[in-house]
Amino acid sequence: MPLLDLQKLTDGLSRTWAGFLRGWDRSLRAGNYPETTRYNYLLAAAQLGRFLGECSPDPDADGGADDPCAVTRVHVEAFQAWMIETRSASTGLNKHKGLQQVFKWLLVDEQAIDRSPMDRVRQPTTSRKLIPVLRDEDTSKVLDACKGRGLANLRDEALIRLLCNTGVRRSEVGNLLVADVNLNTESVRFHGKGAKDRRVRFGPKTARAVSRYLRVRDKHKGAALPNL
Repeated sequence: MPLLDLQKLTDGLSRTWAGFLRGWDRSLRAGNYPETTRYNYLLAAAQLGRFLGECSPDPDADGGADDPCAVTRVHVEAFQAWMIETRSASTGLNKHKGLQQVFKWLLVDEQAIDRSPMDRVRQPTTSRKLIPVLRDEDTSKVLDACKGRGLANLRDEALIRLLCNTGVRRSEVGNLLVADVNLNTESVRFHGKGAKDRRVRFGPKTARAVSRYLRVRDKHKGAALPNL
């Protein structure tokens, strides 16, 4: 099932809002933007439209709920503040970046507005949190839990070792194809955000775990599937 369902995303919005969002998605697809990026951008705009339909933060300009071209700076700031209060500062920052793109499209590409309501809207500040790293003994416990000769055991060990050895995103390991692994060079090609591929080397223990998994996988009924 695709991540981006425009019908569901525009549910509850005016016909004008929905029409603009369909046009923007068409423009994003033409620019070869990944589906996840398109979804995040469109979601921010749709959430702004629904927010304005439920409240009126700018009494002097109530048309924003019906038409994105009528959105004002006050509308955006109220929506952004609401996102920070009900979600988090990082979510508010994510919505800020998405709205910058939609109003840039309305201004530059569509020439539907004379000025972006994002002008002089402050970008939310966020605190940088250190992500705790698993200790060696904890990693060993996780690997011990994978011990066994079954397909699932060998698969899990290969997954854990790839994650630990390369430090990539979980989704990048999850989206790997069999063709992405090269045991001759002990490397793997990851498909990163923004359609940016890169090849990463891994160590001998990881190579052994991946090799063992592939040997058992070759005998499985799903061996013909491209996904690793």
